[in-house]
Amino acid sequence: MTMQDETIVSAVISILVENESGVLARVIGLFSGRGYNIESLTVAPVEQSRHQSRINIVTSGTPQVIEQIKAQVGRLVPVYRVADLTQVGPHVAREMALVKVVSSGEPRTEALRIAEAFRARAVDTTATSFVFELTGATEKLDSFIDLMRPLGLAEVSRTGVAAIIRGPRTI
Repeated sequence: MTMQDETIVSAVISILVENESGVLARVIGLFSGRGYNIESLTVAPVEQSRHQSRINIVTSGTPQVIEQIKAQVGRLVPVYRVADLTQVGPHVAREMALVKVVSSGEPRTEALRIAEAFRARAVDTTATSFVFELTGATEKLDSFIDLMRPLGLAEVSRTGVAAIIRGPRTI
């Protein structure tokens, strides 16, 4: 095995499943049972008339492990389709975060300036705190959160990655 074969890569895997009880548990059970890590997980109904949901999972591993994950998930019932969006081509991946900052004086003013630069929106404001809403790539959210730490970062809630292939192609 070459060193390139052992390179750890990140993958955004989208899974179209039947929207029924227990499906998410089976998919997650496959990951935990084999020691695969889930870095981000989102799931929501996408086709009400067909009773389908979409699961987006961000995970990492060697290219061989990612292929193994896709193959094993694809064998689960009722999984309709599995796609590694990082392999099929350009895709859009976004995440939303609510970030609470508790501060006053200059740190409060600086938090507002940084929020404006990141196009974060204040969705709750008190005399001593803000809750900012921020949407974008995971790296953007990570950077914003890191900048808020010395300014009074108190709490963070993140949605996880939602992703879709660019252009007319679908999974």
